[in-house]
Amino acid sequence: MPRCKVCREKFEAKYFLQKACFNPSCLAEWAKTEREKEADKKHIKRKKEFNDNDKSLRKKAAQKAFNAYIRFRDSGLACISCGNMPNSSSYIGGSGIHAGHFKSCGAHSELRFNELNCHVQCFRCNVHLSGNIKGYRPALINKIGLDKVEWLEGEHEPKKYTCKELKEIELKYKKLIKKD
Repeated sequence: MPRCKVCREKFEAKYFLQKACFNPSCLAEWAKTEREKEADKKHIKRKKEFNDNDKSLRKKAAQKAFNAYIRFRDSGLACISCGNMPNSSSYIGGSGIHAGHFKSCGAHSELRFNELNCHVQCFRCNVHLSGNIKGYRPALINKIGLDKVEWLEGEHEPKKYTCKELKEIELKYKKLIKKD
């Protein structure tokens, strides 16, 4: 038998993972405690969001702004890999219009924010077909030229971004979207 988290008396639980007995004052106290815990979690999350020295948050914000710019720049264009028009109804659980990288961000950090390396893709090609590189490369050659594709495929020095650089990247791409 579990013990009530408020009055510490044993009780027979009627619900899975029930934490308080059915005494109205215990239930009210338990609900208040849970609300306070949730409020504390939200406060901590908000505080973290405003921390400019948090590299993971800076990277996410910069990537979000960069991807939004690529979708803006390539709006109205077909998926670079399959040639189909991406749309927001062709997905499950995410946007149907993606900013797909030719060379992946994980393996090629130096190309993460390179505009030649990123173009609009449909959800299917970017997620289900892992970028559909088989269709991406020929279309990319037609779009930017063989010399630039070979440059993308060449060796590059890995890049570790500072928080300041990531903030500058975020602001640059937000400004480019507003400007146009």
